Amino acid sequence: MGTMLRPRKKYTVFDLQQLKGKRCLTHIHVKSPEEAAAAEAAGVDLMSCSFDSPESQARLPRLVAAAPNSFLSAATPHGLATAEEAIRVGFRALEWGASSVYCSASPFIIEAMARERLPVVGHLGMVPRHVTWTNYRAIGKTETEAFELYRQMKELENAGAYAAELECVPHNLARFLSSQTRMLLMSLGSGAGCDTQFLFSDDILGDYEERPPRHAKAYRNFVEEHRRLQQERVAAFGEYIADVQEGRFPQRCHLVEMEEAILQRVMARAGQS
Repeated sequence: MGTMLRPRKKYTVFDLQQLKGKRCLTHIHVKSPEEAAAAEAAGVDLMSCSFDSPESQARLPRLVAAAPNSFLSAATPHGLATAEEAIRVGFRALEWGASSVYCSASPFIIEAMARERLPVVGHLGMVPRHVTWTNYRAIGKTETEAFELYRQMKELENAGAYAAELECVPHNLARFLSSQTRMLLMSLGSGAGCDTQFLFSDDILGDYEERPPRHAKAYRNFVEEHRRLQQERVAAFGEYIADVQEGRFPQRCHLVEMEEAILQRVMARAGQS
C-alpha cells in the first residue's frame, strides 16, 4: 500500500504571496476542532492556533483533521531560548500538520528558522508579552515610533519571515507599511489596509466575560449561550432525579426483557442448587 497523501490545502505560502495586494484575506485564531471545522465550512481563508503547551500541541493534529483543506499556522511558545529550540518546535508543528509557524522571538531566531526553510510569521506593533515596555496601547502614533516600526518590519523581512502579525497599529500607517514590504501583514486591530484581517474566535463568538477589545467585533453571545446550557444541564439532571425517585424512570421502553418461561426455569434450577 502506498503512502497516504494529505489533502491538497486551499493555500500554500506561495499562493498567499501571489495574493499580496490583491485582496484582504479572512483570518481566524481557532481553539478547538469544532471551531476549525466551522471556519472551514464558512469559507475562512486562513487559521491560526496555539502550539505553546503540551495540551495545545496534542490538539494540533485534531484541528488539522477537522479542517483538512485549510491553511493553519501554529503559534510557537513565547520565550524560546535558542534558535535550535525554535527550529525543533517549528519542524514538529509542520510534521503534525501545520502549514506555517508563528514566532514572536527576535529576528535572530526567526532568521535561523527561515534558513531551515521554515515558513515563519513574526510579530510587529503591540506584543502582549512585551507590554512592560509599551503598555497596552496602539503602537506607532508618533514619528519616532512609526519609523522604528518600519525599521523592525525591515529587520523581520530581511530575516526571512514571510509574514508578520501587525497588532494595534494606526490603520493609515499599517496601510503604508503593507505597501513597503514583501511580507504579508496580518492586521489585528490595524485596519483594512493589510493582507489579512485577523480576529480570535473568542472575539467573534463573544466567548468571554470581559469587555471586548476596541478592535474586535462579537457576532454571537456564547457566554450567554453557555449560561443557558448550564441551566439546562441542572434542569435535566433534576428531572432525572425526580423520575428515579418517583418511579417514572426507567419505563418498559428502556428495558430488555427475557421470556417468562425461561426465567421460571432459571429460577427453578437456582432453587435446586
